[in-house]
Amino acid sequence: MAYYAMVEDGVVTQVIVAETKGWCEDNLGGTWVQTSYNTQGGVNSRQGGEALHKNYAGIGYTWDGSGFAAPQPFPSWNKDLDTYLWEAPTPMPTDGKSYTWDEATTSWVESPAL
Repeated sequence: MAYYAMVEDGVVTQVIVAETKGWCEDNLGGTWVQTSYNTQGGVNSRQGGEALHKNYAGIGYTWDGSGFAAPQPFPSWNKDLDTYLWEAPTPMPTDGKSYTWDEATTSWVESPAL
């Protein structure tokens, strides 16, 4: 069994487990693309596993014929074309504090301590 994403107009509308892509097409119609929950950022987490289509597909993800990408989180963020992951225009600080992205200032803002 494997995971397959139904793609309509370049957008994932459904993800199911099925025997084959052919089964999906024959029984459900539409366009189906295999996806793997072990793949993120073009890397398969299983030793020796093959990365499949950049990322595991989720509903609302886009498909461009090469890979799946999550919806763009903020207008200022850019998609890395190697990983299909979104990147902020400035890296998040790595000082151990919590931060949230502020699109108005296109910067990371420290989150208040709870």
